[in-house]
Amino acid sequence: MPEDTGNSHQSSHETGTRDTSNLLNPARLYAVPKETRYLDPAQLAKLEQDFRLWSAASSRSDVRASRKRILLVFLLIRYTGARLNEVLGLDLRKHFDTSRRVVRYGNVKADNSPEREVQISAELMSEIQATLDDSAFTREVGSLLKIDAGHVRRKFYERSVACGFEQELGSPNAIRRARAVELMQDNMPLPVVQRVLGHSTPNLTASFVTFSDEDIYQVARHFVERESRRKTSARNTFFGKIGVVRRGDIQSQVELVTVAGDIVTTVITNNSLKRMGLKSGSLITAEVKAPWVILQKALIAPSCSAENIFRGTVTQIVRGRLTTEFIVRLQDGTEVCSLVTEKSRRKLDINKEDDVWVMFNSFAVILHVD
Repeated sequence: MPEDTGNSHQSSHETGTRDTSNLLNPARLYAVPKETRYLDPAQLAKLEQDFRLWSAASSRSDVRASRKRILLVFLLIRYTGARLNEVLGLDLRKHFDTSRRVVRYGNVKADNSPEREVQISAELMSEIQATLDDSAFTREVGSLLKIDAGHVRRKFYERSVACGFEQELGSPNAIRRARAVELMQDNMPLPVVQRVLGHSTPNLTASFVTFSDEDIYQVARHFVERESRRKTSARNTFFGKIGVVRRGDIQSQVELVTVAGDIVTTVITNNSLKRMGLKSGSLITAEVKAPWVILQKALIAPSCSAENIFRGTVTQIVRGRLTTEFIVRLQDGTEVCSLVTEKSRRKLDINKEDDVWVMFNSFAVILHVD
């Protein structure tokens, strides 16, 4: 993130009252300067997935423990936008409030900046709590993040290159910058982003209302929870960015590229395309209703009219009197639910842990823009 320079342009409400509902959906959209280089949310998700796979890949417990510490540093920078020295100065026992789900930064490791609280998701707090409870770290939990900064940077560079990105785009500072852009593109108000990242003044010329500490907390929590709902592997939900848009005379075909590189194809009207502002590179969520998902057990991909075909493994079967629910986990961890009649269940002869093909038509896909 650039240095904190620039002038603050601030306005306040004449009435003295504050309506935070308007702050949750500001009209101003942040435009990223052309010279700014950063990883977009889909690329950040790919990098996170690589970190997670790498942290669990070693057969040696001591190596896995060491990698898990690096993963935790990455997650904290990626989701709180903190500086590397701030994260490495944290004490997991003192600087985390599990009940309010916040991390307290400031006044750590020779950083004289004022203390600030950054909201994190329930999933990340659970991960941190699991680390606290891990017997491998019992003796060193207070100093778990006291790692050599140069070592951390080298590992960040390695994972960035492993994902096919430029080395510098995976640096701790670049991840922090990408988080700032992500929050502003997600329409989080600029003063909240400032507070989250620990900026005393905005580094962009903007006009904004004043926020109390409670306002900052509530708005940040709203955005973190919304982001968490969108980015978790929700059933029948695919998150990614638009790769190709093929316009027809009445309808258009849209291809969404997921974090794992899979392509989800849908067809929408040209009016919907224009109304939603969809174009190549737009971040979007695709959803498929369970009754529209077809399953088939076969060794090779079936030849059919469905444009969307994925390979997965059945993880759960819930039988009812009239219908049965199959939960299939795709290779990237996404869970897909298929709902079939009891007659179809008997005909399919699919059991738990069977490898199956998941199929759905492009007309069955619904697109959502947050």
